Amino acid sequence: MSGHSKWSTIKRKKGAEDAKRGKIFTRLARDLMLAAREGGGDPNSNPTLRTAFEKARAANMPKDNIERAIKKGTGELAGDELEEIMYEAYAPHGIPVLIKCVTDNRNRILADLRKVFNRQGGNLAEAGAVAWMFSTKGYIEIERDDHDPDEIFLLAVDAGADDVDVGEEIIEIYTAADMLHAVSTLLSDNGLSIQEAELMPIPNNEIELGHKETLQVMGVIESLEDLDDVQQVYSGLHITDAVLAELEAA
Repeated sequence: MSGHSKWSTIKRKKGAEDAKRGKIFTRLARDLMLAAREGGGDPNSNPTLRTAFEKARAANMPKDNIERAIKKGTGELAGDELEEIMYEAYAPHGIPVLIKCVTDNRNRILADLRKVFNRQGGNLAEAGAVAWMFSTKGYIEIERDDHDPDEIFLLAVDAGADDVDVGEEIIEIYTAADMLHAVSTLLSDNGLSIQEAELMPIPNNEIELGHKETLQVMGVIESLEDLDDVQQVYSGLHITDAVLAELEAA
């Protein structure tokens, strides 16, 4: 289940996101706006906004930018009419892909998505063709730091988590969709710094490809993630340790 997260960890270690700080801030601002629009502008009563707020602070997003994004979401300031859309697609070799977009122009993002697939393989799919291969679950990511993973495991399970995956640098916690808020709140109340807390489509089954084919699919995923209107890409690709090691060393 953690292929997406492992890849994200490698990108952070390489500093790829820092090199695109302006784009990071744009994505964070959109998260803040949407969260405030859906649940109000108070992070204390809006857990989705609180998570987006903490992510923005962790990325050193200027305070004024954060406050402006929240006010745009609540309507206190004029802002773009953004909509969140989940596109379904197949990457090369039949790998199912969900592409979370936040855009003010559907025609633009559709053209951009088609351009990536036309150049690198794969294609957009009709609604419902891919989504059934994923289940929506709560996902929580915690920096491991000096925390005792056994204590976090017990704390998370007692709070209602379904699964805990302990990695070298991060601990991933999966919950039922309706338990995300309760589990993340309990972990936060116990002094743990939550890096991610969101509802996420998790593939029901991961597909393992050959080495070359895996790299090809990951190239497509990277190109999709580079698009301005794309917030996140979820795939059913299983990323082997061998591929991860190669990418980490590159």
